[in-house]
Amino acid sequence: MNNSFFLFPIFLFSLLITSCNTSKVSAEDSVQKDSIHSVSFDHGVASGDPLTDRVIIWTKLSPSTQRDIAVQWEVAEDKSFSNIIKTGSFTTDSTSNYTVKIDVTGLSAGNDYFYRFSSHGIVSPIGETKTMDNSGSKDLSLGIVSCSNYQFGYFSAYRHLANKDIDIVLHLGDYFYEYGPEGYGDKSFERKHNPPREILSLEDYRTRYAQYRSDKDLQLLHQKHPFITIWDDHEITNDAYIDGAQNHQDDEGDYMIRKAFAKKAYYEWMPIRPKNQDVLYRDFELGPLADIIVLDERLEGRLKPVESTEGMTSEQTMLGSVQLEWFKNKLEASDATWKIIGNQVIFSPLELGKVRPTAPKNLDAWDGYAVERDGIISHIAKNGIDNVVFVTGDTHTSWAFEIPESIEAYKADQSAVAIEFGTPSITSSNWNDSPERTDEMILAAEQLVMQDNPHLKYANARDHGYMILSLSQEEAKAHWYYVDDIKNVESGEGLEQTVSVRKGETQLVKQ
Repeated sequence: MNNSFFLFPIFLFSLLITSCNTSKVSAEDSVQKDSIHSVSFDHGVASGDPLTDRVIIWTKLSPSTQRDIAVQWEVAEDKSFSNIIKTGSFTTDSTSNYTVKIDVTGLSAGNDYFYRFSSHGIVSPIGETKTMDNSGSKDLSLGIVSCSNYQFGYFSAYRHLANKDIDIVLHLGDYFYEYGPEGYGDKSFERKHNPPREILSLEDYRTRYAQYRSDKDLQLLHQKHPFITIWDDHEITNDAYIDGAQNHQDDEGDYMIRKAFAKKAYYEWMPIRPKNQDVLYRDFELGPLADIIVLDERLEGRLKPVESTEGMTSEQTMLGSVQLEWFKNKLEASDATWKIIGNQVIFSPLELGKVRPTAPKNLDAWDGYAVERDGIISHIAKNGIDNVVFVTGDTHTSWAFEIPESIEAYKADQSAVAIEFGTPSITSSNWNDSPERTDEMILAAEQLVMQDNPHLKYANARDHGYMILSLSQEEAKAHWYYVDDIKNVESGEGLEQTVSVRKGETQLVKQ
């Protein structure tokens, strides 16, 4: 979602999704078939959706001519590939945009692995990935990212995160932006979107992914760590919901067709293992330490946002009835110490009247779906579900909330039922990216928001970067890292703030 001051930020689809041909092709056949052609791996490699015994590996080929292409893949326990443990062949073609996605099974828990692809004598970069530990004896570290706009700055935050010792990158959406060069972005900045227009067609969405995945810092992050991803709105178009979007007009064609194109391209380009080709929300059971539950708050059940809180009813749903019931059941059934919720838009109640008098609530966030949100909070409280941590993107702002059962009760006794940590944007504009707003002005605005929201313990609306969530059996810690300058491709970074919560508690501690 975009805002000039406070940024938060089918049947047809089933016909559009085309699975890659998984028939085996020998290396000899491949050479005979492709010997006069050339290929390259211009968009690197990636891995994702790691479990204790499997992980997705991904690449995309760029062929010199349009035809079927045979690809070999290998997984090894060492970077020199002297101990190859898994190998296979795969055929890809234009129906999947020449992407390759392999679900490598039969792996050992808690292990590091290396993988690569080859075709016609050309070898891809070597990727690094891992399976999850299920013993409960090792800590878990998640890199949390969101909101990278190519037209606002360089992705140096991705480079810094790539070099951190983490287990998973959890991308909470707005992986790219749909606007053309004259749309949302810094008009003076040298990087412009391709294609040079707002994207609408399947080829448009594929081209935009190709542009973002040509960025060396994003390539490096994918190459070094497995991802878990979920879309927000800009992977489709701004403020998207089931049957419409703020940034889709009548002269741009059928929204359902556009949405289907966006979903097909997303499934092609992301190293994901969906529940099925229509459902992206999913969960990851990582042993005694943590379960990760990733919600789809855009395309699965979200109805059009209300225009005011007076228009809100119990029918106003963000998740939809099926996903909501699934989510509640997963929370209640989890035996893990930490329940980490991959959440796109702010879950906690947030009063913004002093900084945004004409729009004191962000109705694109959970405040616009408060009846459903409050029902989730009540479910957590009534069932005694502890150690629930929502991690949130979308807002381009860093947050640390204690989630209360109600604001009135919190003001009386500071009791809360869960925690929420928000990650800043990689580059997308925050409160001070307009030249007339100084850091001093934004610091004052942050303080006003915190005064009106006593359950909010940390806010930073000035800086860009990422968050690392460190989990042990006794404690969860959120660390916010900020880059020095998004307009400097070689920008440095620094750790500015750490906020922690102890197991069994809901009181945050700043460190």
